[in-house]
Amino acid sequence: MANNIYTDYFFDDPVFDTKGDSYFPLEQADSPQNPLAIPPILVPDSESDLYTTYTITSQEGETAILPGKKTKTWGYNASLLGTTVILERGKTYGVSLKNELPETTTYHWHGLNVSGPETDGGPHAPVKPQETREIEFTVNQPASTAWLHPHPCPDTAEQVWKGLAAMVIIKDEQESKLALPRDYGIDDLPIVLQDRSYHDNQLDYQKDYNVDGTLGKLPLINGTVNAYFDVTTQQLRLRLLNGANRREFRLHFSDDLPFSQIASDGGILPEPITFTHLMLTCGERAEIIVDFKEYSVGEEVILYSDDRPLMTFRIGEFEKNQWTVPEKLIEVEPLKITDSTKLEETVMSGMKDFVKIDDKIFDMKRMDKQQNMGETQIWDVSNINPADVGMIHPFHIHGTQFQVISRNGQPPYANERGWKDTVGVNAQETVRIAVKFDVPGIFMYHCHILEHEDTGMMAQIEVINTKK
Repeated sequence: MANNIYTDYFFDDPVFDTKGDSYFPLEQADSPQNPLAIPPILVPDSESDLYTTYTITSQEGETAILPGKKTKTWGYNASLLGTTVILERGKTYGVSLKNELPETTTYHWHGLNVSGPETDGGPHAPVKPQETREIEFTVNQPASTAWLHPHPCPDTAEQVWKGLAAMVIIKDEQESKLALPRDYGIDDLPIVLQDRSYHDNQLDYQKDYNVDGTLGKLPLINGTVNAYFDVTTQQLRLRLLNGANRREFRLHFSDDLPFSQIASDGGILPEPITFTHLMLTCGERAEIIVDFKEYSVGEEVILYSDDRPLMTFRIGEFEKNQWTVPEKLIEVEPLKITDSTKLEETVMSGMKDFVKIDDKIFDMKRMDKQQNMGETQIWDVSNINPADVGMIHPFHIHGTQFQVISRNGQPPYANERGWKDTVGVNAQETVRIAVKFDVPGIFMYHCHILEHEDTGMMAQIEVINTKK
């Protein structure tokens, strides 16, 4: 493992969300500390070695978030967020998607390589109130952290704001052989990073709405304000997900405690990358290992975003060990690129009401690109916002994982050498990625600032199965 410890956020400071005219910083909730909520694991309806069935229900509920009256929220098999879905590589799953909400929704498997549009769950796959959609898919991708969220056009942002988001953990044999923490809820924690504002303890999306991305005043971790976690193991594996509509999370621990990133969106990295500061744009995931060996019982370690506390790790008794993160993790084979590899260009432009992709706003009836299944293409994804007053656009492709080749002709960031499905693109930057789809169908690609997506900064590609 390289000895480098990265101490900056990589991305361009002039276009951080903090520079936007509608930005406001996070605030501390007027609330006592609360134990971090750990979403329970979804229990299968039936299970065998090769086939498992689940029912995922979108439902209304009430959740105790702040002191006083409960907050009306939405969730998957829960009042808020959702139960964690466990998938295994090589297994086939039958999933009943049940909508008990008062409006139409969809079920998008963000980070899952499944066929589109019905299974992928984009805007072409609506499930009306009191209806159920049956889907089936086989998992054929590496171990990783994905997530489930709604994707109805143009209501994605509001439905996520109300609470719909569930973590999805994919397991495989290769990851299971690595010496890593994986005791869910003990030393392997889901960490869903979000922000919300409350009005008399209730959400009011229309009041808080901002076309450039809706921000909340209070940080929530797994739906918990002022969260704490009692540490009982020397190392913790944190599965970080930026599940916010707009906010970028610039993460660091008290004492600038170093940590190792072991995985990105699409799975385990070739080798761990050591940071003191890590930035996640909307939709991105990172798995990190934190080692508390230098701390004693009763001490506390704070996780911050910028200078705002997000949650507290309260150090308890744990058995000391000499374990370190493996220097080599897995091999990530580069996608094959030749002189004849097709080059595609995609341009993100505008802010506020004027956001577009390739100078167009989204039209569900228009197909913007085509690509053959199994074919590798190079995509040059550009953000032409001004470098001094623009913003970072997180670019997401459904139904696949891609590889980052370069940023403005320079090497990608150190933690971008694995599989990705979401990549932050700085203003006046072109990110070159290698894209190959292993499943057919119609898939979205878009900015993952949810209000930009809903406003029309989204397009669609048809992936054709030429073997049919």
